[in-house]
Amino acid sequence: MAGELLYAFRIMRLPLLDAGGAAIGRVDDIVVIPGRLGAAPRVSGFVATSQRRRIFVNANRISAVDADGVRLRSWDVDLHPFKPRDGERLLGADIIDSRVSDESVSDVALRPTVTARENGWEVAKVRLTRRAKFGTKASYRLVDWNGVPGLFAAATEMAAEAARLRDMHPSDVATVVRNLPAAQRQQLAKEMDDDRLADLLEELPESEQLALIANLDIDRLVDVLEEMEFDDLTDLLAEMPAQKRTEVLDAMDEDDAEVVRQLLSYKPGTAGALMTPEIIIMGPTATVAEALAQVRDPEWLVSIAAQVFVTQPPFKAPTGVYQGVVHLQRLLREPPSTELGRCIAKEPTVTPDLSDREVAEFLASYNLLAVGVCDTAGRLLGAITVDDVLDRMLPADWRQRRRQATAS
Repeated sequence: MAGELLYAFRIMRLPLLDAGGAAIGRVDDIVVIPGRLGAAPRVSGFVATSQRRRIFVNANRISAVDADGVRLRSWDVDLHPFKPRDGERLLGADIIDSRVSDESVSDVALRPTVTARENGWEVAKVRLTRRAKFGTKASYRLVDWNGVPGLFAAATEMAAEAARLRDMHPSDVATVVRNLPAAQRQQLAKEMDDDRLADLLEELPESEQLALIANLDIDRLVDVLEEMEFDDLTDLLAEMPAQKRTEVLDAMDEDDAEVVRQLLSYKPGTAGALMTPEIIIMGPTATVAEALAQVRDPEWLVSIAAQVFVTQPPFKAPTGVYQGVVHLQRLLREPPSTELGRCIAKEPTVTPDLSDREVAEFLASYNLLAVGVCDTAGRLLGAITVDDVLDRMLPADWRQRRRQATAS
């Protein structure tokens, strides 16, 4: 219930439960990040042990915390190993047992919160203990979180800001970043994780992307750029000075650099310049079960995971001869052992020299989420998704206007 305090020491002994209430692990710790402008620190997630792995469970994926355990909203769990990040504090490892003058932190009380978007938890109280001296008993007191200055503070304000932005949608992060002075934007870029900075770059115009990454050294810059989608990366590199672009390409993974060079060879405003080679490609003898295993990979964009392209080998662009496409709905209707060759939809493709507008009209005519791009020999080069077409066809300042409308 709202207002009820939950004590960290108790939570860190609870089982981790799936949506059906079955135990799938154990909660080990609680991750908190500093609040903004005097707000209380909030819980960003839980560290748990599951299948002998120490993992991170985002707070957004938790439906309830009670005496039975910490319950997930769904049955699946991300088993990627937990890695502490700058700006985050672990209640068990960093806060509890830490010294505050002549007292120590013995527990932290959390309070449930409800926002327009989600339920969550924030730090409400800190339990301080003064050790017993000869002839006396230990004493305890409960203070407000802000009554212990510096306890939850990050090393720098930009590290704290980067931690606060981790769970936000990249579009919302872009809104926050655009309201910062240029110097603070660059400081924030240095503090952000590579993948989050890459997501942010994809939400900004190329001119603002270049300004944001201007002070990154070449090694960090390449690490960030290699996290971007190929089509967005190509657009950014096309705006770089030629010398800088060459330096970046020379420092990139050789295979990735070759893909980007190929994409840069297409004329701006064409299907070739708009497509991505990162799509799901399989052979006609692959099974529905194998295809669904690929589709389930959370790394795929929704628009990419909506279909599997079927070709003759090789299965990396440029592929063997294009056979067709199998949509997710068809995969869900077929027995797992069915071969993809029996499920193919013979949908038409486009050529790389087709214009952006013609691609948009093609997608609209056939009601497609994505369309394959093939060369004259019928080899699959990549695909164009409807979200990328919309991004290209809308006015250059559409993101800024949308954010202004949302803010008002």
